Formats: sequence, C-alpha cells, structure tokens
Amino acid sequence: MTQPTLSACRIHITGVVQGVGFRPFIYGLARRHDLTGWVRNTSAGVDIEVVGSQQALDHFTHAITAEAPPLSHIEHVETQPTTPNGYTRFEIQHSTAQAGAYQPISPDVATCDDCLADIRDPADRRYRYAFTNCTNCGPRFTIIQDIPYDRPKTTMAPFDMCPDCRAEYDDPLDRRFHAQPNACPVCGPRLELVPSPDHARPPGWDSLPDDPIDAVRALLCAGYIVAIKGLGGFHLACDATNHAAVQTLRERKGRPAKPLAVMMPDHDTAARWCTISPAAARALAGRERPIVLLPLKPGAAVVSGDAVADNVAPGLAELGVMLPYTPLHHLLLEPAPDFPTALVMTSGNISDEPIITENTDALERLGPLADAFLLHNRDIHIRCDDSVVRALDTCVLPLRRSRGYAPYPIPLPFDAPPLLATGAELKNTFCLARDRHTFMSQHIGDLSNYDALRSYEHSIDHLSRLFRVEPEIIAHDTHPDYIATRYALRRPEAHFAVQHHHAHCVSCLAEHAHPPGDPVIGVIFDGTGLGPDGAIWGGEILVGGYAGFERFAHLRYIPLPGGDIATKRPYRIALAHLWQAGIAWDPDLAAVQAANEQERAIIHQQLEKRLNAPLTSSMGRLFDAAASLAGILHTVTYEAQAAIRFEAVVDPGENGAYPFDITLPASPDAPHLIDPAPTLDALLADVHNRAGAAQMAARFHNGVANMIRDICVLAREMTKINTVALSGGVFQNATLHHKTIPLLENGGFTVYTHRLVPPNDGGIALGQAAIAAYALFNR
Repeated sequence: MTQPTLSACRIHITGVVQGVGFRPFIYGLARRHDLTGWVRNTSAGVDIEVVGSQQALDHFTHAITAEAPPLSHIEHVETQPTTPNGYTRFEIQHSTAQAGAYQPISPDVATCDDCLADIRDPADRRYRYAFTNCTNCGPRFTIIQDIPYDRPKTTMAPFDMCPDCRAEYDDPLDRRFHAQPNACPVCGPRLELVPSPDHARPPGWDSLPDDPIDAVRALLCAGYIVAIKGLGGFHLACDATNHAAVQTLRERKGRPAKPLAVMMPDHDTAARWCTISPAAARALAGRERPIVLLPLKPGAAVVSGDAVADNVAPGLAELGVMLPYTPLHHLLLEPAPDFPTALVMTSGNISDEPIITENTDALERLGPLADAFLLHNRDIHIRCDDSVVRALDTCVLPLRRSRGYAPYPIPLPFDAPPLLATGAELKNTFCLARDRHTFMSQHIGDLSNYDALRSYEHSIDHLSRLFRVEPEIIAHDTHPDYIATRYALRRPEAHFAVQHHHAHCVSCLAEHAHPPGDPVIGVIFDGTGLGPDGAIWGGEILVGGYAGFERFAHLRYIPLPGGDIATKRPYRIALAHLWQAGIAWDPDLAAVQAANEQERAIIHQQLEKRLNAPLTSSMGRLFDAAASLAGILHTVTYEAQAAIRFEAVVDPGENGAYPFDITLPASPDAPHLIDPAPTLDALLADVHNRAGAAQMAARFHNGVANMIRDICVLAREMTKINTVALSGGVFQNATLHHKTIPLLENGGFTVYTHRLVPPNDGGIALGQAAIAAYALFNR
C-alpha cells in the first residue's frame, strides 16, 4: 500500500499565548487532525512543529486563529515549511528561553465558572478552597517573576504539587494542564486568621469558627474591620451597610470623604441599588472584574436596612461596585440572611501610599487600621490595585488601569526603539516600548513618598526584565520637579522631554492607532501641567499629532492665589476668577463668606501683586470655582472632590447653558482666548435668583460642552481638520462626555475618546512613549 505523502511545517506564534491554555489547545487540535510533532513555550512566544497530510495542516493552521482560547490574543502567526521530523505522536516539550526575546504577559483573570463549580461542590476535592484556579483563570501577572511563564518562575515555586494536582498538571486534556498556580488544600497555599497587633482581640475571638473564612464573615457581621490579603495586595474590608463600621474605617484611615469601593456577590444584588447599563453589566462580569462606577438609584443610599450606608460615597450619585474575582471573594460574599449585601473593599494602605503586599508589612503598618488579618502564604511578586472604569452609553471609560488589564500590550501604529516613558506625578503609570508594542504598567499612584518611589522603581525593573526592554531613551514630563522627571534625569540613558498636554492628546491618538501624518484637534482639559511659557496649563485646544502641536486656544489665565493651597480651597479659585473677570466679591456669596476678612485681604494682595499666584488656564480649576460659587463645596479633602460633587447634582433634564466668549488672537501667532466671564455672570445671576444647584450644575456643564463644539468648529474652519481627541482628567466626567460627544458628532466631527488608557494622568505615559518613538525612530 502506498504511504500517504506527509508535509511538515514550523509555526511561530506571538501575542498573549502563555498562561492562557494555549499549549493544551494546540495539543488537542493536533490530536483532532491526526498530526504528529510538538509544541513548546519560548520567551518569544509559542513554537510548533507538525507533520501530517497537507489538508490536515491547512485545517490545523486555520483553527489556531479561528478557535484560539478565549484568554489568548494572537498577534502574528508565521508558518514555514520544513522536513517531516519522524515523530510518531504529538507532545508538549519543555519551555526554552531565547536571549533577548520577549512576549506579552497575561493579566490576572477572574475565577471561571468551572472553578466556581468546584469550590461549591461538597464532593469535589477543592470544595471551599480559596486558591482554586485553572488555565482559564487565576493569578498571572502578580505572581510571575520571569518568562517563559512556568511554575518555577512564579511565586508558586515553593508549593510542590501533590500527586493529584501533578496528574492534572501533566494531562494535556485536563483544563489544569500546565496551570502554573495549580493547587489544592493538600499542597497549596493556606489561609490564616490573626488578630491585630494594635487592637484588643474582639470579644469571642476564641469561639470564632475554625474555618478562617467563616471567622472573617462573623467578624464583618459584628462590625469589625479586617485586612484581607488578595490577588495584588491587601484590602481593608468592613460591612458596607453598617454606617458605624464605615465611619470607623474612615477615621482610622484618615479618609474623611473620598468614596470607598464595595464588593457585592452578584449582578442582581448590585441591580437592587444601582442602575446597570448593558455596557456596565459586561464590565462587571468580565474577566477583568474592575470597579465599575454605577449610578445609584434614588433613595438607595440610606443609613438603615441592608442598603449601602450613605457614608460609603458621601454626596455622590454613584457607587464603585465590583463583583468577586477570586475564590476567596466568592466564599466571603456567599449570600446568607444574616450577612451584608455588600462589603467595603478598599486598598490596604495608609492614604497616598502603595497598596501593601507582604504579611509582616501589613501587620506592622495596617495594625492600627484593622481589627484582624486574613493572611495567606502565597507571595505577591508585583503589587496591583483594582482597576476602575466608568460605564458610558455603549462602552467603558478606564479611570485606573491596573489589575485585569495590565500589562496587556497596546500596539503602536509605528515602530519604537527600546524606551521607557516615566509618566506623571499623580496617578502614575509608566510605559515600556519596543518594536510596535507598548507595555503600560499597573497603577503606581502618587509619587509623593518614599514607598511609592520604591514601588515605582521595582516595577520598572521588573517589567523591563519581563519584556526584555533595555531602554535607549527615557521620555519624561517637562516639569522639572516631578519625581518621575527627576528619576528619568538620574538615569544615564538619553532623555526626551514631552509637554504634559501634548502627551495627553497623543495617548488618545495612540490607542486608536491614528495615522501619524494626520493632525487632530486636541481638547485637553485637566487640572495642571507645565506649559512651555511657564504657566500652569489645563484648558487647552491643541492642533497637531505625534510630531508636535500648536496651541490654538486656551482658557483665559487667572492667578492661582497660594498655588497648591488653592486646589484644596475652591473658594480661593472662585475669588480669583471673579477678580480676573472684574466682578466684585459680593459678601452675600457663599464662596466669599468661606474666607474670613483677613484671608480675603491676603488673597486680594496675592492677586494684585502676583505673590505666590502662578498663572493657570486650568479647566479643572474652573469647575472647582463654579462648584464653590454655586454653594456646593468650598474645601476639599481629595482631588477633584468639588467637581465630582458638582456633577453629582446635575439635572439631566435642564437644557440651559452658560455662555463663553471666544476672543480672536491679538497676533497671528497667538492662540485664541476662551473667556469664562460670561459664564460667571450668568452663574451669579442664578445664585442671586436662588436657582437650584441642580439647574446651575447642568447649565455649567452644558455651557462647557457648547464651548467645546464652538471652538472645534472654529479650528476646523481655519485648519480643515475634522478629527477631535478628548483627553485630560476633566473628561472623566460622564456628564461632559454625554453632552459633548453628540454635539461634535452631529457637527460632522470624528471623535476619539479613551477606551484603553485613562484620560487622566494615568494615561500620559503612553503619549510620552509614542511621541518619543515617533520623533526618534520614524520622522
């Protein structure tokens, strides 16, 4: 009998193809098509060699992309013919490392339905086991130490698998085949409940249930605060329906008003208290499991009953909700008649410091905050906070890109040399780039203390090693006093300075893969960023792209009396705006009354003589001023609090709008000026006429949206540019999104908004990287 003609090929696959069940998928595919050969992980991706009939090879290669595992993301498949290798079966070979090679890493993934079924089945050996996972879910980024992604290079290395787990791990047809964190109660990580070293043991401690999870549930029901070690760090947890427990947490953490995130057991529970759009529902239940900001239903935030206490998100009309994303969370949140419908789950840290990851560090530093600690003995190699998104009409807007998303790569529309972009001072993330990949870090936070800087430097070293990036260029903000800038300038590599608002604009372009040769109109509204003229920019209309920008228009400058002090006292900014507009300080205004006579005299002198009063064009500061003038809030304890509270009271049915003036430039090279004086006049008229806060807030937001449309129309008339990019922290405002985008689209504009990185400073590292790459490698 004539033997069938055999063909052979070698296949190299790049993308997120490790830690996602890709090799067992290839194994099953090869078996299905009666192919022999092998598959293996390398530090450059996945390599395959297969032998069989040509028809089988064709079907096999097509199925690789058509049927790829849901957690994978294939970027490129390279196929080359080769000589049949003589294999008589298909096998999975050991991983190999290749010098200088790299590949994307999977983020941590929420628990899958199959693993949930395991922990809920009394007959299963993983019944109620808090570290259950498989190739479709579980920790990835937070435990990996190096690539290729294999158990010895993760924090699971100390845990030797028992025979049952080893059998699963070695079985190519098992869903736990080569699941690197695979474990069970016999051989895996374990939980331990310990009392706080700084507080007396809660009464009845010795009679708590033996099961640590049941014991924690009892403590939470009794109103205690428990520090819980999770996937990327510690959470501080308490009963979100218990006003007193929440208040105790706030007092201990020194967080008087900033909203706290809550975890609820399921979608239906969240829907009792919040309005959930289809986009929000997808985000809540997605494998990333971010905190989703959801509108509260009227009357949902009350002090009594089983609803979320009103001091969880005081003064706000929305609630940050996440669903369980680890087996531990699912077990903690199991519904029961005597258990809360929601738990506060806020980052386990001292305010403004990095989230804590180590047991000993947690006991020492969180001891004053928590009554008890639920620890485990699986190390967290890289800290990673919960991500935060806001659901818009049909999509989600990232506000903090971290767990579940980082370090998933964002492609550039052009090549990049190996480089590091160091990001901003607040909401810091950094970005590594090489070839056409950018790797945005997890959320680092505010680089204002030593621990944050240590975390920042450790994360840069770790991700540089993972992705084999040895930077030739360090891109940084132009502000010389930013800690991220100082870090960049200390490094020996070449430096490339990027203006803050240019980086905001280009971060939006890069995530949309906007063509490099096409300029856009960038509407960049935020709180602060150093301009080339030495002023504090923040109300900017830019025209340009990757290669550079021109300032087409900006909000009229005002002096900022007291500098940074004014950002915590919005009434100062209100007084400065009135002074700049030539409007008298009416003593009946709440914003005027917020300052005593002596302080008003000092502020007036600062404004007149420009003493410690830097100029700013910040739109974020105008929101603060309007909120104070409307009587919403005069002092703040967290960033953008006044603007957030202002948005929270908007009447969605109000169509009135406050006007802005747009002034022609004094010379051909000067930008247009956007003057808010008419807005202030109209707002004060409403205050004197005793208009409601909801009406004033709506008219202000409507006016800003109308102004954006008008200035973009003017820019289009002069430049013929029809694409608008919206970026900067002000565009975290959902109301402004809802008002602005339809106005622009109805005016014929193509509108870019953020979908992959935040519009706030957590996204500008991407813009820094793209600008530097284009300037140095593609111009």
